[in-house]
Parts: sequence; structure tokens; C-alpha cells
Amino acid sequence: MISIYNDWESVFKLIENIDLQITDWDAVVSILIVNDASTEDRPKTELNLKKIKSVRIINMKKNRGHARCNAAGLKFLTEKEDFDYIILMDGDGEDRPEELTLLFNKSKENPLKMVTANRIKRSEGPFFKFLYQSHKILAYIFTGKLIKFGNYVYLPKISAAKLAKQACIWSSFSGSVAKIISDSDRTSISSIKGQRYFGPSKMSFFDLLIHSFSIIAVFRRTTIIRSTLFLIFYLFFVLGNLSIISLLPVLIILIFLYCILKISSRENIEELNNSLDNIGSVDILGDSNNR
Repeated sequence: MISIYNDWESVFKLIENIDLQITDWDAVVSILIVNDASTEDRPKTELNLKKIKSVRIINMKKNRGHARCNAAGLKFLTEKEDFDYIILMDGDGEDRPEELTLLFNKSKENPLKMVTANRIKRSEGPFFKFLYQSHKILAYIFTGKLIKFGNYVYLPKISAAKLAKQACIWSSFSGSVAKIISDSDRTSISSIKGQRYFGPSKMSFFDLLIHSFSIIAVFRRTTIIRSTLFLIFYLFFVLGNLSIISLLPVLIILIFLYCILKISSRENIEELNNSLDNIGSVDILGDSNNR
């Protein structure tokens, strides 16, 4: 399952590369693209696929964002389709199709477990790597979870069905996995983040901040408890030395908690349950992109 917005050139190249990587699999493989109300027309592209059985596109009426597309796609598959496993990938090439067989083999060794692709190396510049490491540390401090994976996962049916019923998946996929799927029900492979096939990265500093806060918001209760304990201990130590400077960390924590609570309000079980109403049409692609 691949969620995209406008990145048609990349996703069709990805599909061709997936087809090359899975030729030896003893499995029937189909692809579902979740089109997040793209504003660019889908190009006419001839698909010459040897292993992939089918490629379908569900076209959303309204743009809802990447996380919600993943959630709607999971809900569509768990309610409408018969399958054994789902692989989630981003459509820009950064989730390397060369690692698909690693995921497949790991799942064969652990058929009831979810397999995550844990990043051990990233492709961005030093500054973004620093920001991303800071995001992981921040998330660990406030949630107690060291989350090394993103959307690139191999889901058994039981895990997919469990996730598709949780409100938190409407806001953050990786945060939901860390919360809902226990460590004993997960295993992993080492993953290297690839280069985008076309164009620069679409992840800005603001996007990374929202991504980080969305993960933390899934654990808002733990975050509130840890933040409160920090404030109690901090104020106890600075009580006799209060100043604008000494109260600055208190202000930062309070603003942070406000942002977390605001973002956590995006978790909406009613919107998740009604997400399939946002599907406008389903296209079935043949070798010539026929409906």
C-alpha cells in the first residue's frame, strides 16, 4: 500500500522497481495506491509487470494528509479485501524496494509478528540528521519509546486489523504502532533511507516538528505525567531563585503541552470510521493504465 500526493512519476518508477525485486517471492502481490486528492493529472504510463498481479488506485475526494491516507487505506483493506500481509511504503523512493525481500524473509521467520524497517542510516544532510536525532530523543524523553521506524513496515493481518480500529492512527502511524503493537509482537530489519527518485525532499522543518509532536501526542497521558513531574522537581529546586530566566523552561514546557494537546485532538475515531466515504473512485490499472 502506497499513499501519494502528486508524485506520480516517482510512484510508477517505484512500482517497476518493486516488480523487479519480488520476482522470486512465493506469494501473490497486488499494489494499492491511495491518491490523496492529487491536483496533478495522472500520466499515461504503460506498466510491463511480471510478478505484480494488479495495481489499483483509490482516489480520495478531499486531501487529508499522509497519515490519514495510510489510515483510510488500512481501513479499506481490512474491511474490503482478503489478504495475509500488508506492506506500507512511501511512494517517493526513500523506502528502498531493495529491502522488500529482507522484510519478506523476516516475516517468514516470524509469521505472526509485524516487521518494521528500522533506520540505521539516512540520506539527508548533516543539519536535517541532527534535527531528526533530536526528534527521536525528544520523543523518547516524553514517551519512553525509542521509535526508529516510519511507515515502511510489513503487517500481518491481525496487526493491520488492530491498528485500523484505533483513533490514534488518524494522526500518527508510527506512534500508533509503538503504542498498540507490543514489542513482543514486533521484529525488525536494518534499513537505509534511499534518495527520492525525483525532486527534493518535501519534509520541511515545520513538517518534522508536526511529525514529532504527532508521535508524542499518541502518548499524551505519559507526556503529561512526565512533564508534570519535571515541573514539580524543577520548581522545587528554583523556588528560592525565581526569575524570568529561571521560569523560561516552565513556559516552554507549558507551550509544549498545549501543542501536544492541540495535536492530539486530531485523533478522531468518527472521522476514521467514516474515512471510506472520502473515496471518490477506484481505478484498476492494466498494462496501459486502463480503468
